[in-house]
Amino acid sequence: MAYRYSTAVTDCLFCKIVAKEIPADVVHESDRTLAFRDINPQAPTHVLVIPKEHHSDAAALATADDGLADDVLKAAHAVAVQEGVAETGYRVVFNTGAGAGQTVFHVHAHVLGGRNLTWPPG
Repeated sequence: MAYRYSTAVTDCLFCKIVAKEIPADVVHESDRTLAFRDINPQAPTHVLVIPKEHHSDAAALATADDGLADDVLKAAHAVAVQEGVAETGYRVVFNTGAGAGQTVFHVHAHVLGGRNLTWPPG
């Protein structure tokens, strides 16, 4: 299924990246997902994985479409393999809501790796 531009939100940064209106360092792409390097990395590997359709957060993604959340997680794993962190360990994080630190309200998974990731996160 190709990206449906009708689901784009005109003032959404990530929708603009999907539409190629704003450049990004894309590291992985599928029919339904896009992965690109975070501009403020918190680990040696810090890639954002988004659905090409606009959904505001992980809760919206979970109820939005059959299989789309699965596609995002599969893309996150593909990124971890490609970036060489799958064997040593990586973290996939969804911040949902402003209180959890979400600043761009287009659901995105952070794929973090390449260093020791402590728990709880700081």
